[in-house]
Amino acid sequence: MLSDRVRRAVQSAAIAGSFVFIFAIVALADDRRQNTAGEFDFYVLSLSWSPSYCESAKERKGRPDPQCNGRPFAFIVHGLWPQYAQGFPSYCQVRAEKLHRATVGGALDLMPSPRLVFHEWERHGTCSGLSPHAYFEAVRKARAVVKIPAGYLSPAEPLSVAPDEVAAAFEKANPGLPAGAIAVACDATRLTEVRICMGKDFSFDDCADVVAHACKHDKIAMPAVHGE
Repeated sequence: MLSDRVRRAVQSAAIAGSFVFIFAIVALADDRRQNTAGEFDFYVLSLSWSPSYCESAKERKGRPDPQCNGRPFAFIVHGLWPQYAQGFPSYCQVRAEKLHRATVGGALDLMPSPRLVFHEWERHGTCSGLSPHAYFEAVRKARAVVKIPAGYLSPAEPLSVAPDEVAAAFEKANPGLPAGAIAVACDATRLTEVRICMGKDFSFDDCADVVAHACKHDKIAMPAVHGE
């Protein structure tokens, strides 16, 4: 006969094993969808604050980027990212379909760097289930939905802003954009991106996991848009 102590230990182990089995089943379900092109829940349109990117690139002394030389940029499209309710797929084609020169050139008014266009297609576009042409058309449709607040179109002086203030300005400029569909991202000191969640029909969509990773600083800098 087993003692009560041993019996309780066996029962606890059995319960723990059941939880492990359940979690394994959930993980397996996620793995079946993970990085499968076209199987995702919603999009994130990521709008990068180009002056912050260029300041950061200058500090890193990396390769020159076209968006940081010549014509000044404010918010540009970083990418249109397929997302799961939690997490996101990436690199859904190990050998991504090659981008034609016309496709790259046609995206440069929104994403002013060929390197960025190639990267976004390989990492995120391949997970959309769309052809390259259709994916960048989707990028254009998503961008057309969002209006940039007037105060952020081309500020000639640097701004000090609260993330909530930026989010509120976007919500005001875009009727129907809920607080649960926008996240302001930052590095240690600067605003880096505004991320807006959309359904596959490009309507605004709540996204708790994306919003949970928003910038937590009270104040952040928005470097000025510099003239040519």
